[in-house]
Formats: sequence, structure tokens, C-alpha cells
Amino acid sequence: MSYLSSCFAIFLSLFIATQASAEVAPPPPELTVKAYLLKDAGGGRVLAEQNSQGRVEPASLTKLMTAYLSFKALKNGHLQLTQTLPISVKAWKVEGSKMFVSPDMMNVTVDELLHGMIIQSGNDASIVLAEGIAVTEEAFAAQMNKEAARLGMVNTHYMNATGLPDPEHYTTAADLSLLAVALIRDFPDQYQRLYSVKEYTYNKITQPNRNRLLWSDPTVDGMKTGHTESAGYCLISSAKRGDGRLVSVVLGAPSDAARATESQKLLNYGFQFFEAHLVYKAGKVINQQKVYKGTDNTVDATVLTDLALMLPKGEYARVKAKVISAKRVIAPISAGQELGTIQFSLDGKVIDERKLVAAKAVPLAGVFGRAIDSIKLIFN
Repeated sequence: MSYLSSCFAIFLSLFIATQASAEVAPPPPELTVKAYLLKDAGGGRVLAEQNSQGRVEPASLTKLMTAYLSFKALKNGHLQLTQTLPISVKAWKVEGSKMFVSPDMMNVTVDELLHGMIIQSGNDASIVLAEGIAVTEEAFAAQMNKEAARLGMVNTHYMNATGLPDPEHYTTAADLSLLAVALIRDFPDQYQRLYSVKEYTYNKITQPNRNRLLWSDPTVDGMKTGHTESAGYCLISSAKRGDGRLVSVVLGAPSDAARATESQKLLNYGFQFFEAHLVYKAGKVINQQKVYKGTDNTVDATVLTDLALMLPKGEYARVKAKVISAKRVIAPISAGQELGTIQFSLDGKVIDERKLVAAKAVPLAGVFGRAIDSIKLIFN
């Protein structure tokens, strides 16, 4: 998309900003893990990291991508929650954690499989879902890699739907944070429905969610644990306090207890020294843009979701915003169509950027209106 060379600046006057001097956030806590990353889920800003680009084994954190593609299949109608899927011998015999399904079970639903994969970390459930979507786990892995590339996970490669060790099955803390944020953003209803569930019973077997933070921190509502001998103990967790949501990725902790403790340290650090400010509510009109050849002469630009910024405490008063509008907006325009961006800067440095979209549709004008605007476009 092309943009106007002269963009107008607007100060964030939606709130009464305090004039307190900015606090300098201290260094993050030292963690006994192979790698970690702490991210603002709303804006994507990295608040703390260590070895976040280093290649690691994802173990069962792989199931976040299996879940992402399963949710996508539900959204596009390829799967239904009440649909039953056949249990293959491969899924039944897989090693590691299971929800305990077998080929003689003819009524296992997609919803039950999702619970078994996400809460019980069932490798069998993961393979059944993969086969239900792509016929074979190998074909599903190809879909996983395609989706990873689309999400910008440039240092990730999948070989299976479970996370069982393979030399060509790898990722990074940075890539995992992209996936975690995308899952929360793109499938909020499924996230809220499944990832905070503390235990699940299937086939008369009750298994707890291995994410200890669900019991110890009421602000934590997900996401996923992982463990293999070579990967160590891993945990992606997410917490929402006030207007802010953080995602922490902890990889290669020495024990189950340690991954929870280290994750809690990261989350507490983020919420203690950074604060979220709700800048615009979803649907709030941010600016109006000129429309050519439409039934309306202007269209309201807004944001699709609530826009919050996570900043070191005291810095919000110095943040400025700049709207970068599309060069020419020509009807027809659909609701949600991209119209430009809004950039946020601090001391002259861009710290965040979000898309601006059309608040409503603008249909084509009649023949006369289109002809008049065609002439205007020639001279503009």
C-alpha cells in the first residue's frame, strides 16, 4: 500500500497523562533455563529475552500449532466440534503422554480430542486431529510449516504434530511467542474455552493440566507445557492484568517446578515494571479519510481490536502517535479493509504500529458520481 508523504501527527489526548518522569526498568531476573522471552501480547513488544533466537526442541509446545490449525479448520468448516474422527493404529501406539483413545472407539469427537490434546497433552489426540485435517501426519506437518512461514516463524520446522524428538523438528523462543500471540489473537473464544481448564476426564481417566500457574496465579489463563529428556521442561504462559496481557516463553528448565517458578518470575517482572494503557477501544473513530467514487465522501478509520500499549512505567506521557493514511481510497470499500497505519513513537523512535481499517462499507456511487471523481483523480 502506498502512503501520503506528509503524515499528520496526533498527540494521545484520549487520557489525562501524568507528567511523572519515566522509570528505568531494571534488568530482568536471571533464570536457570536454556532460553526465554517475555512479550506484550497486545503490541508484540519484547520486554525481556535470553537466547530467544537459539534453536531448541519444542517438545509438546508443538501442540500449539496443531491446535492453531485445528481451530482454523473449525472456523472454515473443515471440522465440526461434534464430528467424530477415526482412531488410527499409529495414534493408538504413539509413545508419551496420552488421552487413551483406541481404534475400537467409534464416537470420539473433535471437541474431546481438543480437550485431550490441550489439557492432557495427548500425543494420540494430536495425531488423530492431524489425520482428520490432512489424512496423514506427514501431510499435516507440511501444513504446519506453511502456517509457520505465514506467521513469520522463520526459524521453525515441524516434522510431526506431537513434538516427539526429531533432528529436523525445531523452533526458537521468539517464534513460539509469535505463535502463542497469534493463537490468542485469532481464536480468542477457543483460547478462553480450553486453555485455562485445570483437568479433564476421558475414558474414566482424570488428568490435570500440567501448567502449575493455573493454580497459583489467578491472572494466568494458559497456555502449554512441554517436556522431553532432550528439551528439558518448557512452559508458555499467558496472563492478563488490567488492560495488559503478557506471554512468557520458558525453555529448558531443569524441572517441572522450575519452569513454573521461572515463568512466574518473568510475568511478575513484566507487570511490576511495565504498564498497559488502553489507547483506543475497538471501533473508536481515529480519523476520517477521503473516499473517491463512493456513496460517501469519507470513511471512518478505526482499529479492529482494543489497542493497548505496554510501556515502562511513567513513559506514556511522552508517547506520540502518527496516522499514515492510504494515498487514495477508492470505492467500493468493505468493512475492515485496510486504510493505513497508526504509529506510536517515544523520543523519536517508533515503538509500535497497528493497522487502521474501515469502520463500515462504502458502496460504489452512481455513474455520475463516479465520473466526477474520475476527473478529480486525474488532477489529484
